[in-house]
Amino acid sequence: MNEENIEGTNGCSKVRTGTQNEAALLALMEKTGYNMVQENGQRKFGGPPPGWEGPPPPRGCEVFVGKIPRDMYEDELVPVFERAGKIYEFRLMMEFSGENRGYAFVMYTTKEEAQLAIRILNNYEIRPGKFIGVCVSLDNCRLFIGAIPKEKKKEEILDEMKKVTEGVVDVIVYPSATDKTKNRGFAFVEYESHRAAAMARRKLIPGTFQLWGHTIQVDWADPEKEVDEETMQRVKVLYVRNLMISTTEETIKAEFNKFKPGAVERVKKLRDYAFVHFFNRDDAVSAMSVMNGKCIDGASIEVTLAKPVNKENTWRQHLNGQISPNSENLIVFANKEESYPKTLGKPLTLPARLNGQHSPSPTEIERCAYPFYPGTKLTPISMYSLKSNHFNSAVMHLDYYCNKNNWAPPEYYLYSTTSQDGKVLLVYKIVIPAIANGSQSYFMPDKLCTTLEDAKELAAQFTLLHLDREHSLFSLDLCRRIWRK
Repeated sequence: MNEENIEGTNGCSKVRTGTQNEAALLALMEKTGYNMVQENGQRKFGGPPPGWEGPPPPRGCEVFVGKIPRDMYEDELVPVFERAGKIYEFRLMMEFSGENRGYAFVMYTTKEEAQLAIRILNNYEIRPGKFIGVCVSLDNCRLFIGAIPKEKKKEEILDEMKKVTEGVVDVIVYPSATDKTKNRGFAFVEYESHRAAAMARRKLIPGTFQLWGHTIQVDWADPEKEVDEETMQRVKVLYVRNLMISTTEETIKAEFNKFKPGAVERVKKLRDYAFVHFFNRDDAVSAMSVMNGKCIDGASIEVTLAKPVNKENTWRQHLNGQISPNSENLIVFANKEESYPKTLGKPLTLPARLNGQHSPSPTEIERCAYPFYPGTKLTPISMYSLKSNHFNSAVMHLDYYCNKNNWAPPEYYLYSTTSQDGKVLLVYKIVIPAIANGSQSYFMPDKLCTTLEDAKELAAQFTLLHLDREHSLFSLDLCRRIWRK
């Protein structure tokens, strides 16, 4: 251990020697009866605790702790985390110097204790001016594999991944939104353990590994969101995926009302998936079992309970770019899988939201972020020299479209109103100066949004879809791309 470390006690700091530090840890072990061992860059306290019988706690019992002061150790940390419940194992990541690495993992004996730790210790002031972050930690057993040939079937992908990696349990493949005979160009590979997934990632990650002659993209899949059982027991909204693009909200509502007329309150469809809201939870659960696997407009649908987004957005979720809490936000793990993961070297998750609904990212257009190596030659260009498929936003498409037709840029005019529950609702009116004197002087959608970005994006989509017929040759191509997303 270090010759000197800093100990914070009751808001004060004092120097303690390595001997004192060791004595404090020995005193903790004697008091609790837990063992402590250091290996592979981490120090384990417990795992299992004294008198423990049976298997380790199930998945969901561990929390991640970040922003720990580098000179703080188990004798200070363990008593803080014991406030939430019995600790099965405390793992503090360590440097060679003897300082900690600023983060740890705490496994409790139950999920309830882990959730309590998140509630009471996230953003907890561990020392004056030092706040820790606490969120759920899950062993990730799933890899994202991108740039897969779209004609490959699930069985082919599964067989190929079993040949090149060990411990493969399953693959998850989604059909294209526009052609159900093809996949979306990516898959998720489930492994028997986190270690097996990590070993597979290490083998595939260099970027030179090829499947079927294609260089694939590999990284961790976003972990499944944990929603407590009590919250899920109140959910009365179903998530329906694998719909045809052409299927309407009216058709979905009619199909789900067949088993019990009048049970469906409303339907919100986005792209090839929808949220079906029921008046009663029991009806939602019954409809889920009846409708899962049924065909609507020739497509076999998948139906699950929608998972509410956790309103307690932790500091780590913000860093990961996850969506903000919203009373209308509903997301399921399948939704996340439609989105590309969010780190460098692979396609990005860039959520699109309309009226608070979370939409999976576009997957028909390859959207990637690649490493920016020192010395890479860069050439200044104009956005208007690019092709239309380089743009994802409808706002950018509309600006590009006007420029290609030698028109002045579109003009946006913002309006607002207030909903019955007091929310400020927004809508944009768009004027295209070049055609303002024609049959349609402006474009305004018939829906209101709660955020400025959503309102502008919706207005641009609406405008592109309603441009006059003489200008539609170019705009139809753009609109097809937008509505494929």
